[in-house]
Amino acid sequence: MNYSIRQLRVFVMVAQAKSFSRAGDMIGLSQSAVSHSIKELERQTGVRLLDRTTREVVLTEAGQQLAVRLERLLEELSSTLREAGRVGQQLTGTVRVAASQTISAHLIPQCIASSNRLYPEIDFVLHDRPQQWVLESIRHGEVDFGIVIDPGPAGDLEIEEILQEPFFLLCRNDHPWASLADVSWSALEGARLVVQDYASGSRPLIDAALSHFGVQASIVQEIGHPATLFPMVEAGIGISVLPALALPLPQGSQLVVKRLVPEVQRKIMLVRRKNRSLSGAAQALWDVVREQARCLNQAREDDPLFNQI
Repeated sequence: MNYSIRQLRVFVMVAQAKSFSRAGDMIGLSQSAVSHSIKELERQTGVRLLDRTTREVVLTEAGQQLAVRLERLLEELSSTLREAGRVGQQLTGTVRVAASQTISAHLIPQCIASSNRLYPEIDFVLHDRPQQWVLESIRHGEVDFGIVIDPGPAGDLEIEEILQEPFFLLCRNDHPWASLADVSWSALEGARLVVQDYASGSRPLIDAALSHFGVQASIVQEIGHPATLFPMVEAGIGISVLPALALPLPQGSQLVVKRLVPEVQRKIMLVRRKNRSLSGAAQALWDVVREQARCLNQAREDDPLFNQI
């Protein structure tokens, strides 16, 4: 049998009003629609629920028993649905967010600070991991969402781009290129490069750019944490290619950054499992990250130092 909630509610309303027309007025249905609904319910139950006369509607014994039970069950159902709605909208609890290391160091702190101000009842828990771990933790439901470098086609993920940023050349201030306004990718031919390893989402993009421009560089060191690039380059081991989000440079360093031309950008994405709804709290933090990325982008546009790189 296939009873609809609407049919049951119509029956209870008729039982209370003892009239098809009055019940119809109360729930916004015509008298004929109410009558049809009751007849269909009686057909599906196989029992007469109402006796109809010209003046009134009278419940049969079966109808009386059904009406009493349905009133209680429908009220419980309504209460359960209201409670579910409140839970879904609650801006409390723990939200787990995963991000790769550069993003964690240079974007997430502002996101956590903003979240603490706006939603003090939400615990923003950060998982600072390599990109592939972040993607797998999203797929396995271990975190609510993540922030990553564009992972490419991924049919099982819901992706929203929040930021685009260029790659820069990192070198010492006594390097021949330190006085140039910008450096071409082709100039990296034969250069000694210190770069992040393949746990970083940036590395495939850097490799692709080198290949696109026909550059054969010498990778002299592959490191895991982006902060290690700075002392490696400052020690004269090589030069590096790094994204804008890795800036600013350490205070007091002997390093400079130069724009690489033509410009090659990477995209920063918010990522969650496809066809999985976020809780109210997780959606609130998703929006916080999006807004902080927008603010960062605006600050870059207005910052003359950034634009002079």
